[in-house]
Amino acid sequence: METVSKKVGGPADHLANERTFLAWVRTGIALMGFGFVIVKFALFIRQISSMLDKQITSSGKGYSAIIGVIMVALGAVMIILSYIRYTKIEAQLNNNQYYPSRWLAAIVTISLLIGAILLILYLVPNI
Repeated sequence: METVSKKVGGPADHLANERTFLAWVRTGIALMGFGFVIVKFALFIRQISSMLDKQITSSGKGYSAIIGVIMVALGAVMIILSYIRYTKIEAQLNNNQYYPSRWLAAIVTISLLIGAILLILYLVPNI
């Protein structure tokens, strides 16, 4: 009687790798969308200010456009890194090897933490 063992690079593993890649891409797109909204909100405030012919007084320094552009850039970098990770894991699966890595998750976590700190620093003076 033969024992059946799962081959490391089977179709389920390749499909799981693809689903993971697509999840990272969706996260990158969400970051880019969030950054776009931040930038557009800053432009909206400037337009309202000029339309009312007043300066909207705020203790904020107008960093929202910069923060938004950084968020868009982080999303784009995340998509590039996720593709690199996808191709690396695909090659490992084809060679019947798999070495887990947490570097992409660490980079995303640190990036989001930095973005959250920047947003908090921007929003706290306006309270």
